[in-house]
Amino acid sequence: MTFDPSSLAQSWPLPSSPRPIVTFGAGSIVGDAHFPAYAKGGFPIAGLYDPDQAKAKALADQWGVTAYASLEEGAAVDNAIFDLATPPAAHARVLAALPDGAAVLIQKPMGSDLAAATEILRICRDKKLKAAVNFQLRFAPMMLALKDAIAKGLLGEVVDFEAHLALDTPWQLWSFLEHLPRIEIAMHSIHYLDAIRQILGDPAGVHAKSIGHPNHKMAQTRTTAILDYGESVRCALSINHDHKFGRRHQACEFRVCGTEGAAYVQLGVNLDYPRGEPDILEIYPKGGSGWITVPLQGTWFPDAFVGRMANLQRYASSEDSELVSSVEDAWMTMALVEAAYTSSAAPATPLAIRP
Repeated sequence: MTFDPSSLAQSWPLPSSPRPIVTFGAGSIVGDAHFPAYAKGGFPIAGLYDPDQAKAKALADQWGVTAYASLEEGAAVDNAIFDLATPPAAHARVLAALPDGAAVLIQKPMGSDLAAATEILRICRDKKLKAAVNFQLRFAPMMLALKDAIAKGLLGEVVDFEAHLALDTPWQLWSFLEHLPRIEIAMHSIHYLDAIRQILGDPAGVHAKSIGHPNHKMAQTRTTAILDYGESVRCALSINHDHKFGRRHQACEFRVCGTEGAAYVQLGVNLDYPRGEPDILEIYPKGGSGWITVPLQGTWFPDAFVGRMANLQRYASSEDSELVSSVEDAWMTMALVEAAYTSSAAPATPLAIRP
């Protein structure tokens, strides 16, 4: 099999007639990722609302858009795509204010826990919202290419997925997280769990432990998890956001092995967030004799946000038949997150007592 790395799909087609976007929230993720992505994709930004009016106006002025005076004013924009860049506890209130049948992108996680996610799912069903969750890692060029490589049989049957992170994550950028009871899995590793679900499907269960660190007050910043896919597939995550000892031995990578090939992925943005390092995708293809670098046509930030919004816009206009990471599918990612926290809270198997 001859492998042409340039043949792998890396982007999502853009909508033919983009609709204006109204964003709720004015946090760092909006200025660092959402708005740069929407500008790059050619999506018109109508404006934004945030309860912190000064912060909203500063960001609106920077981008030349409207800062709405209220949630209701933003929700009243005609023909808009609504973009919730809000903390999970605020999702339900914003969704309830949107017009029935609206197209909406909900920031992950889909609520603070599975019960909140279930309430959000109910609201979306009752209001017939075209609602997706912003699991944008699925749309990163490296992940679209990886998915395409797997679909084309370049790895054979996937039998091993390992995520390894040793990072110095600047949690201070998200001050609202400090008082939340769930942080690492719910706010960060949820991306990896969702990506794994897309590639391997739903696991039978999960073994997990998520803990904090004595040097700060964040509830959890370190996680180890094993997803149960039976006897033929190994899936493990080792996540440490407190590796504050220089770049040399830091890492943010996936290793995906199949029966006939393998892939290596570096998620560069996390290595120096938000500036980031390059993303990397290398493939050892079926029938090959070495690793081949895939030239990437973009990065997770901001290009994945372009693809995520493009799919929602195209679905709203019937150009796409599938809404990727719909609230129905995203609920299952939330169920996996809930299972991981349940496992983490459960006692470990005790050692045998010495005879």
